[in-house]
Amino acid sequence: MRVSKTVARRILRALERLHPGADTELRYATPFELLTATILSAQCTDARVNEVTPALFRRYPDASALARARPETIERLIRTTGFFRSKTRALLGMAGALVKRHGGDVPPSMDDLVGLPGVGRKTANVVLGHAFGIPGFPVDRHVLRVTRRLGLIATDDPVAAETALCRLLPRTKWTVASDSFILHGRRICRPRPLCDRCGARSDCAYAANPTMVERDGRQAAGHR
Repeated sequence: MRVSKTVARRILRALERLHPGADTELRYATPFELLTATILSAQCTDARVNEVTPALFRRYPDASALARARPETIERLIRTTGFFRSKTRALLGMAGALVKRHGGDVPPSMDDLVGLPGVGRKTANVVLGHAFGIPGFPVDRHVLRVTRRLGLIATDDPVAAETALCRLLPRTKWTVASDSFILHGRRICRPRPLCDRCGARSDCAYAANPTMVERDGRQAAGHR
């Protein structure tokens, strides 16, 4: 099922009403803090990340400080976020690259951001959209699940999904659309969805034919 831009925008309006003021749930004060927190959020809840970042940011308030950190100290501070050794390597690599290439500042550029260790398109889009106000469309597992069920996409590939969603929705709405889909996936359109609470149900492909959407999703995953 492919929907029109009109339907896609109607769906987004419904989700914006359902999740007013949708925004990232990560807590940060600077672009560097948001970049760090987003790296830590991989395979971890935002709530858990928010528990560990205050101590991390107090100790390492900027890229220069983090680049000089001892790995074992970072590991101790972020252990509860999971995959703490690989995340420590990513944080040290990211901080070192910021100092070496950008004078310690987080660059407001997709190409520069994805050139940093541990930073992919999703993380870069989060930073661009929230720290710099540059429209971006972060795609995580919630965005994939929600938008596939709604019939907005027919892929499990994050880059293909980002491209498709950016074509459907206005550029000025990309960041808030991603935030709305993420919150919807966490609160309502869960792996076991609470369809009776969904304001977009009348336009939802899954609500009309759950078996078909789930089958198509499995087929898409098999062709990645």
